Amino acid sequence: MGFEVFDKRMAPLAKAPSVTIQKRGIFSINKAAHKLIGEAESVELLFDREENIIALRPSQEPHAYQIRPASNRDTGQMIMSATAFTQYYDIDTTVSRRYKPIERDGMLWVDLNGPSAEVVGNRAKREEHDAPDN
Repeated sequence: MGFEVFDKRMAPLAKAPSVTIQKRGIFSINKAAHKLIGEAESVELLFDREENIIALRPSQEPHAYQIRPASNRDTGQMIMSATAFTQYYDIDTTVSRRYKPIERDGMLWVDLNGPSAEVVGNRAKREEHDAPDN
């Protein structure tokens, strides 16, 4: 029996909606979450200070944030730069966090108080591995 090389592109992407707020305020939106807002090309960002909830509402307004593919490959992963938004509302971006958004009233809601997972990218893992021991 021979070995088979695993290529991560062979594994199906998670079907559950997710939004990751990366360091520096970049939002990464998976295909399932993007479908919940009609695969909008741009969104308005709303914030409920009392509930600590971000909402993405499809919009063609001039102040709307553009959503674009994360890469040239058709992965379905979308990104949006929202640094000014996260800084203005003092949203913690010291670590990347993945949330499970919900669709409500035609908007994608991200509850910052809800369950989330810290996301460590390949670059951070590599830097940690390469760091000299103290």
